[in-house]
Amino acid sequence: MSLIELLRRRRASLPDWVQDWLDVLVPALQTGLILLAAWLLHWLLKRLVLRLARRYSLPPQIVLPLRGVLRWLIITATVLLVLGRLGVSASVLWTAFTGFAAVGAVAFFAAWSVLSNLFCALLIMVAQPFRLGDDVEVLDTAEKPGAKGRVVDINLLYTTLQEADGGGRLLQIPNALFFQRVVRRWRGGMAGADAASEAAPRDPPASPG
Repeated sequence: MSLIELLRRRRASLPDWVQDWLDVLVPALQTGLILLAAWLLHWLLKRLVLRLARRYSLPPQIVLPLRGVLRWLIITATVLLVLGRLGVSASVLWTAFTGFAAVGAVAFFAAWSVLSNLFCALLIMVAQPFRLGDDVEVLDTAEKPGAKGRVVDINLLYTTLQEADGGGRLLQIPNALFFQRVVRRWRGGMAGADAASEAAPRDPPASPG
């Protein structure tokens, strides 16, 4: 049995001045517990995100927005719980929540292309289908040539390729496109791949029998 439930059961036998204080003490105690739980949850999620960032070598451009989203989700949930404990009507909270959710859904679909590039940037950082310094070619099909160059930068929206035979021109390709097209990759660049293939031992010619 919790302390709050015990106080509620013994409330009738308490003096009037104690009952008046309980009207303030119980909500304050509940609010404090909610804030403490929110702080602990934020601390645990922060450590988890930092550990994942170190394990997968995630850049700050990915880590900081992720931490911000988690922080605001915790703050929003905490505010709703505290208002509920302070006596705000559940119907009012539900109406406000559904209103914000509807606005958020509209904004989500309106910014879907941007959000898809953000999510694909996270996948590129974690799964690493290619890395900085690799040469890649984005193909519409396996036979038709496409955009080709060396990966010189990966940010939240675009991956920048530098063309080898175009005077150093830069191509900015949306990150989502790499998961919608066939991608040909040369690890460490085409020059490194050619050197590795030349250095590979070859079978000696068969002696005439």
